[in-house]
Amino acid sequence: MCDLLCALPAATGGVTLFGKNSDRPPDELQVLEWHPPRVDDGVTRATHVELLAAPGATLGVLGSRPAWGWGFEHGVNEAGLAAGNASIYTTLDPRSAPDALTGMDLVRLVLERAPDAEQAVSLVADLLASVGQGGSGHDGERRPYWSSFLFADPRCAYVVETSGNAGAVEEVFDVRAISNRTTIPEFTAEVAHPRQPVATLVQPRLDASCRALSQRPVTVEALQAHLRSHADGEGGWSVCMHVEEPDHQEATTASMVAELPVGSPPVAHALIGSPCEQTYRRLVVGVDVDL
Repeated sequence: MCDLLCALPAATGGVTLFGKNSDRPPDELQVLEWHPPRVDDGVTRATHVELLAAPGATLGVLGSRPAWGWGFEHGVNEAGLAAGNASIYTTLDPRSAPDALTGMDLVRLVLERAPDAEQAVSLVADLLASVGQGGSGHDGERRPYWSSFLFADPRCAYVVETSGNAGAVEEVFDVRAISNRTTIPEFTAEVAHPRQPVATLVQPRLDASCRALSQRPVTVEALQAHLRSHADGEGGWSVCMHVEEPDHQEATTASMVAELPVGSPPVAHALIGSPCEQTYRRLVVGVDVDL
């Protein structure tokens, strides 16, 4: 589970803002890391598979990832691109797909290789066609899923939703929120899972995000307050998530709000753990790298 939001400069009065809560197993360690630019020798090893390395050096990235995996839940690169993903389910069963790139792998590859949101969209399409999507997004158990993505930079933003290696793209013109369901209308009509309990587990969180974005101007402080919120969602299925059920545990284990200005280094307000229990740390991406 995850919740993501972005607001372009017209809605903030200044800079693009991006926010995400990463909801994972509560006992899973997540780490916040700075990865400086590097040159891979021929191949890049992702969580489950290898793929051709990027030509030249990667971009420096501040990202948050489960300690067992290679990919990022969310992050910001030195060029000012922020990215994150959320699990979604469609009429295509992800358990039938062979191991390939996970949604988290795709987030990291985008941040390392794409300087802006438009190129992030193109890169995801290329990677889905050449490598594919598949493999478990959890340690020690096979729990694959498809992903939706939110990409934002100082000037524009896009939502990408996937089902296997197919996808749909929607440009953001003001504000946008995504969660654990398809939201692009044509794509939803085509592939939405008919039995996913979105009305109780997902839609209240998505509605809360949309309400937060309707309050102008959208600010860093408002997004942080929203990501700490328990106001919507029964049984712990709130934006700041603390769900304990016999067969399914979820908790918010990392969070980030990013400021993406034009012409200046991006700033990330990040924490590991639950936003309602921890304090966001302000980091200038590429400058404050001693984590």
